[in-house]
Amino acid sequence: MSSDQLSPLIADLHLLTVLAATRSFTETARRLGLSKASASTRISELERAAGVLLVRRTTRSVGLTEAGQQLVHEMQPAFERISESYTAARDLVGAPRGLIRVTAPVALGRQHLAPCVADFLLRYPDIHIELELTDRFVNLANEGFDLAIRHTQAPPDTHVAWLLCDTHSVLMASPQYLARRGVPQHPSELAAHDCLLYLGGSPTRSWTFVRRIKRKSEKSGERVGVNITGTLKANNSEVLRDALLAGLGIGLLPDFSMPTGVSGAQPPLVQVLPDWQVQGFFGEHIYALRPWSAQVPKAVQCLVAHLRESFSHGFGPALAGPPAD
Repeated sequence: MSSDQLSPLIADLHLLTVLAATRSFTETARRLGLSKASASTRISELERAAGVLLVRRTTRSVGLTEAGQQLVHEMQPAFERISESYTAARDLVGAPRGLIRVTAPVALGRQHLAPCVADFLLRYPDIHIELELTDRFVNLANEGFDLAIRHTQAPPDTHVAWLLCDTHSVLMASPQYLARRGVPQHPSELAAHDCLLYLGGSPTRSWTFVRRIKRKSEKSGERVGVNITGTLKANNSEVLRDALLAGLGIGLLPDFSMPTGVSGAQPPLVQVLPDWQVQGFFGEHIYALRPWSAQVPKAVQCLVAHLRESFSHGFGPALAGPPAD
């Protein structure tokens, strides 16, 4: 096929690579600014031009045939290089601009990321942000996101990662609950308490505690596993925070979701078992992540720099201990 014959098909070939990533005509059309019907028609026209079936359609899913997979495998690197080269050339002149698609956890996004985004857009009026808040794990490359904000122990090696700040999680309860049910002095006592569980990752119904090391001479802390029960499990830390404030039990909160009380008043939540650390659940660092690429768009660089500045001091007020017996 000559270049003259191929040129009209370039846009449709790119559409095929997006469809391969999304597995959805609806999402492909949204990302490319088309109607679903137009996207489907263009794929059909591409198949007629190629003389082979490229996409396998069913009522529930969209998949590529072997010919479609081979075609995308050969083309994807070329389209990625074209995109990177175009972005690099555009970034050489003028102010940063363009669309940045960002995903972040709901609680962190609502409480801390949203104000940062507002300030950022006032500073960079030629940049547009599409922010999706979700607590599910998002595949950035397949779903077309430029950046993810995540709390994790360590970022994946396949991504470019910028550390925004450290974070920590704390076992907490309301003073009213502790006055009613008593203050646990050892993790094993939690088996007799109402505990609120964060449903993130592993669906475990137990907590593993490690005693905090207070002196450098200590090599490792004592470990204790506790089976917990309670009336509420949730995959959102804001929901758990509100349940703790209502006095429903003892639960683990990340510092970015901790409530702030009125100065001089009794703290709304207090720390439980301060000498022990719950393992797992929430990560200890907040990162900005993006799929690896040789070039990072200037707009993304500017947003990351803004977030690093905004998050540099971390989260959370000073913590109050449980009331004395």
